[in-house]
Amino acid sequence: MPTVTLVVMGVSGSGKTTVAQRVAERLGWVFAEGDDFHPAANVAKMHAGHPLTDEDRWPWLRALADWIGVREAAGENAVLTCSALKRSYRALLDSGHPSVRFVHITASEETIRRRLEQRQGHYMPASLLDSQLATLEPLQPDEPGFTLPGDGEPDDVVDDVVRRLDA
Repeated sequence: MPTVTLVVMGVSGSGKTTVAQRVAERLGWVFAEGDDFHPAANVAKMHAGHPLTDEDRWPWLRALADWIGVREAAGENAVLTCSALKRSYRALLDSGHPSVRFVHITASEETIRRRLEQRQGHYMPASLLDSQLATLEPLQPDEPGFTLPGDGEPDDVVDDVVRRLDA
């Protein structure tokens, strides 16, 4: 069987890390937090409240694509979080990687803003939400994957992801 790499995407605060971790745990798949791949300069820039540019993101995205390639070569199913805000970013992640399936987690702006304001220990301030929403190009029907609402209970979203994978 070919491997599957789920790239759980969406703006910061959409719930992608919670869902991705739980999917990986339930399925026994390898998990990686995409934010951990950011170079220190990107983290510092976001922490200071400055949105990343495409030039900031390309090296990060290439590192994620390399990680996907290593998982594929090892025959491992995996779950990776990545905002993947633009179609061009997703194209880089799935180019040459047939295992990639995107899971776009959405939520209302109010829900996301509340989550960001309550979150502690993360370098992404709530002030950057507007720039992420402005940059977001939602997953399209011709891209591999599906979109799910993330406003509800995380376990319900996880159940939906697993059902869709089984289908």
